[in-house]
Amino acid sequence: MTYEPLPVLGSVGPPRLLAGLDTAARLDRVSHLTVHGALPRHRPDELVDLAENIDLRGRGGAGFPFARKLQAVLRSAAARDGRTAVVVNGSEGEPSCLKDTALLLHAPHLVLDGALLAADALGAEEVVIGVTRADVEQSVAAAAAERAATGDRVRVTRLPERFVTGEGTAMVNGLGGGPTLPSGQKVRTSDRGLNGVPTLFSNTETFAQLAVAARLGALEYRTAGLPDEPGTVLLTVSGATVVETPAGIPLPYVLQLCGTDIGQGVLVGGYHGRWLGPGTARQATLSRRSLAAYDAVLGAGAVLPLPPDTCPAGEVARVARWMADETAGQCGPCVRGLPALAQALEDAVAGDRAAFDTVAQRMRAVRRRGACSHPDGTASFVASALAAFPDEFEDHARGRGCGRRVLGALPLPADDDTGPERLVVDWTLCQGHGLCVDVLPDVVRLDADGYPAEASMPVPVRLRPKALRAVRRCPALALRITD
Repeated sequence: MTYEPLPVLGSVGPPRLLAGLDTAARLDRVSHLTVHGALPRHRPDELVDLAENIDLRGRGGAGFPFARKLQAVLRSAAARDGRTAVVVNGSEGEPSCLKDTALLLHAPHLVLDGALLAADALGAEEVVIGVTRADVEQSVAAAAAERAATGDRVRVTRLPERFVTGEGTAMVNGLGGGPTLPSGQKVRTSDRGLNGVPTLFSNTETFAQLAVAARLGALEYRTAGLPDEPGTVLLTVSGATVVETPAGIPLPYVLQLCGTDIGQGVLVGGYHGRWLGPGTARQATLSRRSLAAYDAVLGAGAVLPLPPDTCPAGEVARVARWMADETAGQCGPCVRGLPALAQALEDAVAGDRAAFDTVAQRMRAVRRRGACSHPDGTASFVASALAAFPDEFEDHARGRGCGRRVLGALPLPADDDTGPERLVVDWTLCQGHGLCVDVLPDVVRLDADGYPAEASMPVPVRLRPKALRAVRRCPALALRITD
């Protein structure tokens, strides 16, 4: 069974999206209306004006202006038969993100408000929400059932939980009954989306922000945040805490609020994001302008500080391997390129200097050649890590290492499904050859003397084949797998 993490909620200042959740675990229809009030209706031009006046942008990663999406769907519908659709991307396939999950679990009616508001303005007959978690599917379905007048217009569909599920064409394909895979074509959903009709496609938080703005109005909405970036943002800090904060708040302050600090650096924007070194992170604020100065974006709102007691090189290598395993399997850069990049990185971290030089070649080989942005995003993640931790990777590639274990500070699904088996060292036989760490760098760490740092190590299910290989390769026959 896959473990589904539940977010811890917090806020900087009075919350808007998370309002009412300090006293209730979930807002049903009655409590939602008590907290937020009735939702006013908007004509299409009024909704476009509202989105423009608050500079509402997509909160799923790309940050595309929402008003332009609305206008594009309206134009496409006018040029055809007028039919439209609204799709809410609630997949959140990245394990470092929980903000959309928090909304759909705890404040689902706010998301439905925004989606139905847009659907009314566009004349769409149906709102479809794509999710990947069973508990989220149940929460949204229950919220739809609580709406006697509009519940039948809402459809929630559970899709496979994969990194690429949230890509626009992948989700639209899956919701339409096809494979949940990127199409590989440069087709905008505003032109041809769900069932071939112009579709307004945006993520969960975007629709929730629209519902808040519709109630507050542009002027009141702009009282929080920055003049050129009004409102609040939802962040997932350390893969566990979802915090709502006005735009422009210093990054160190938010980390402190969540009980952590900058550490060795901060990954901003998730696993397609960028690393900020300690000095940069201390100066950064949570705004587009501030992060752009460091070639970073907030993306899907993931903020991942790296603690001082974990190995940066090992953390990056294990995420790169997971990203390679999340390939859609449709193009060479994903099917062959990303696993080759992950392998070169793992070999370099294990002490192969030649493999370290190969990493750069592998990154160049996948860039701008994929059917979707996954190869580019993964290569950029690795490149950013190499730039942020150059000495760490150089030391590992030269066989010196850092002596620290990989603690899993960058969350992955396998962290929650380690299985019942363990890799056990027989100290009466072990001679410190170190071949086990070459095969299993995610599991085995060597101490200062070159011996395994632990006698018993949990084996993730996905790494069992490699664990068996490590047992076979041990020249001293000092390893075994046990329950």
